[in-house]
Amino acid sequence: MVRLFALFSLIVVGSLPLSAQPREPATFTRIAFASCADQKDPQPLWDALFAYRPDLFLFIGDNVYGSAPRAALTAEMPVLREAYRLADAQAPYQRVRRDLRTMAIWDDHDFGLNDGGADHPFKAEAKALFLDFWRVPENDPRRSREGLYFAEIFGPPGRRIQVIMLDTRWFRSPLERGEPRPGPGPYRPTQDRTTTVLGEAQWAWLADELRKPADLRILVSSIQVLAENHAFERWGNFPHERERLLATLRDSGAENLLILSGDRHLAGLYRDSTALPYPLVEATSSPITRPFPAAAEAGPNHVGAIYGMENFGTLDVDWWAREIAIAIRNVPGEPVRRLVVKFEDLKKR
Repeated sequence: MVRLFALFSLIVVGSLPLSAQPREPATFTRIAFASCADQKDPQPLWDALFAYRPDLFLFIGDNVYGSAPRAALTAEMPVLREAYRLADAQAPYQRVRRDLRTMAIWDDHDFGLNDGGADHPFKAEAKALFLDFWRVPENDPRRSREGLYFAEIFGPPGRRIQVIMLDTRWFRSPLERGEPRPGPGPYRPTQDRTTTVLGEAQWAWLADELRKPADLRILVSSIQVLAENHAFERWGNFPHERERLLATLRDSGAENLLILSGDRHLAGLYRDSTALPYPLVEATSSPITRPFPAAAEAGPNHVGAIYGMENFGTLDVDWWAREIAIAIRNVPGEPVRRLVVKFEDLKKR
C-alpha cells in the first residue's frame, strides 16, 4: 500500500497539466505568399487566401501603396502614413494581423519611394511606420539595427522550415537608366562593382543564416532574382551582386532552397539549372491589386507562361512524399500555374 501511494505521488508530482507540458514545434505544410496590395482598391483575392488556411503567410512587399515623388518627401511621410491609416481600418489587413502567422517585408511602395533605395532621405521614418503597422515588438532586433531583414525557423528537426526575408531597399545603390537594356523597363545593368543590393552587414548576416540547420529554406526577395528579359527592378540590374548571391548560396552548402519574390504585377515560375549544384527555383506572386492582363514575357529561366491577373502563391509541403507543390492561384483560389519540386532535386549531385 505504501509502495502504491509512493508511485501515485510520483505520477502526480512529476506530471504537468497538458497545457503546461512542452510541445513539439508545429509542422508546417501550407505556406501562402503574395505582394502588391493597394489599400485604396477592392481586394477580393483575400477570401481564397484565407480559405486556403496557411500555416504561414509571407507578405512580400508593396503591402500598402504609400510612395510619393522624391521632391514631395518629408519627414512626416504623409502619403505613407495615410496609406497605413486606411489599411489599418480595413478588414483584410486586420484579419491578416489577427488570424494569420505572418512575416512581412517591404518593397518600394511601402518603403515610401518608388524604386527607392539607400538614398531615400526618410527611410528611418518609413521603417518606423512599417514596424508599428505590423505590431513588431519594441525588443525586436529590427527596431535597433538598420534595415528590415530577418529570419525565422519553424518546425521540429527533420521538418524545419527556415524563412529568410531579405531587405532589398535600405542598403541598395541607385539604379542606372539608359541603353543597353535587356527588355521593357527603364533600367540597365550597372558595371559599377562598388554598388550593392544588400549592404555588407546584411550580406554577413545572410551567410550566417544559411549555415543554420534547416530541412527546407525559403529565401524571400521582394525583387526578382532569376527573371532576365526585362529592365524593371531585379537583381540583374546589379550583375555582380546577383553573382554574389549565387556564390553565397553555393559556399554555404545550403540545399532544399526555394526563392519567392513579388513586385512585378504578374506571376511566374522560374528555374535555373546552371547557377548552383542543383536547380534553383523561384516563384513570383504579384499582384493582389492592379493586375497587368496584357503582360507577356519570355526568357531562358521561365517555366511555362507568366500570369497577369490578380493572384497569390502557395507552397504545399509533403514531408512524407518529400516534395513541394508550388502553385499560383487566381481570385477564386484555383491553381493556374503549378510546379512540383522534389526534395531530392534540390540537393547537390
